[in-house]
Amino acid sequence: MLGKLSFQGGVHPVYRKEITEDLPIAPLPAPKEVIMILHQNIGAPPEPLVAVGDYVQRGQKIADTEAFVSAPLHASVSGKVTALENRLSPIGKEVPALIIKSDGKDTPYEGLQPYPDLEDMDPDQIRKAMRAGGLVGMGGAMFPSHVKAAVPEGKNIETVIINGSECEGYLTCDHRIMLEWTDDVIYGTRALLKASGARRAYIGVEANKPDAITKLQERLAALNSKEQIQVKSLAIKYPQGAEKQLLKTLTGREVPSGGLPLDVGCLVQNVGTVATLARYLRTGMPLVERVVTVSGSAVENPGNFLVPIGTPFSYLLEHCGIIGQPKKLISGGPLMGVAQITAEVPVVKGTSGILLFDAPDVPAGNARPCVRCGKCVDVCPVYLLPLYLMDYTQKGMLQRAEEYHILDCIECGCCSYICPSRRPLVQAIRMGKADVLDRRRKKQ
Repeated sequence: MLGKLSFQGGVHPVYRKEITEDLPIAPLPAPKEVIMILHQNIGAPPEPLVAVGDYVQRGQKIADTEAFVSAPLHASVSGKVTALENRLSPIGKEVPALIIKSDGKDTPYEGLQPYPDLEDMDPDQIRKAMRAGGLVGMGGAMFPSHVKAAVPEGKNIETVIINGSECEGYLTCDHRIMLEWTDDVIYGTRALLKASGARRAYIGVEANKPDAITKLQERLAALNSKEQIQVKSLAIKYPQGAEKQLLKTLTGREVPSGGLPLDVGCLVQNVGTVATLARYLRTGMPLVERVVTVSGSAVENPGNFLVPIGTPFSYLLEHCGIIGQPKKLISGGPLMGVAQITAEVPVVKGTSGILLFDAPDVPAGNARPCVRCGKCVDVCPVYLLPLYLMDYTQKGMLQRAEEYHILDCIECGCCSYICPSRRPLVQAIRMGKADVLDRRRKKQ
């Protein structure tokens, strides 16, 4: 039956997916200028390979490093590099960026070539291709994909999990990818299976996307891949798409505190990432564009758009039109996204959505004292005690917070969402995690 697979905890926020779920992916022409933030991955930042004044082509590598945990960056347009300067990123920091003025031609880099069929590639070749293409987790984390697929000695990956749950409200870019790029999702999943040596793959999709579930199942049956790759219908609940919760939902295995999915024989990857991997292997064009959902009460013509990496938010919002007096701009989803102070920030590899609201998404009002109702404990998908973690953080009791596993918090925001006293639980815990990590570094 649809939607029976689930996990303990979680909440049911307002989804509002009907705004864009039936709107096909629309390619947008490149803006006049793209802002290529250099550090678009977890791990070491790549160093620029081009200089101001250089002419670059679409798909040309413009930044890289020899570090293993990193990912190269490629030009998303053809044109002239006009600056290397600090620009504001969607995470709220000023970081180095290459500014490219588009020539409007989108001339592809002449050295790009498609890869052989998967049958003619070995696992190491696929992993090298993943790095060469600049592949990272496109659900938001931006962890280098080739690193996940590289199994350390003594470890073994049995199951690949493709995250198609898209549990955040308003976002529908992954839904459209599963409907419109179905064969790419399947091909990319096959590539990940071969690269990791796993025996099976599950594509987890929430039950509010029955058309995507049906489409994937039909294509798998037609390709005779339904034995190795199975589509699983998940209960509609946030944060169903969180890596560890999705893993437990589909396999029953629990990642240990401080551990990784690899520790329980699993590899989790976003559906958009495997689709992009497939498109890269088939065309040779690396990760230079992505699908972004633009939605919210202050957006006149919302939709799902295929845009070059580096496209300013303002360009997309101008294309869609703005209603009234916007009050809040968010990069990502309403619960785990990051509020922005300006629309002059660029789309990066992990930008899944741009949300604009003409009124606050929560009622105004100051936080009140905790009433010890325990609702935050009930909804926490990691079995933590958010009320105590906030108290310990505010009182500077960092050792106590660490003993209560503050570092296991996935910052999903369920506790803040459900709190009747409107306490900023997840914000306090996020600061507490940073303080605990800083305390560890000072000890070392």
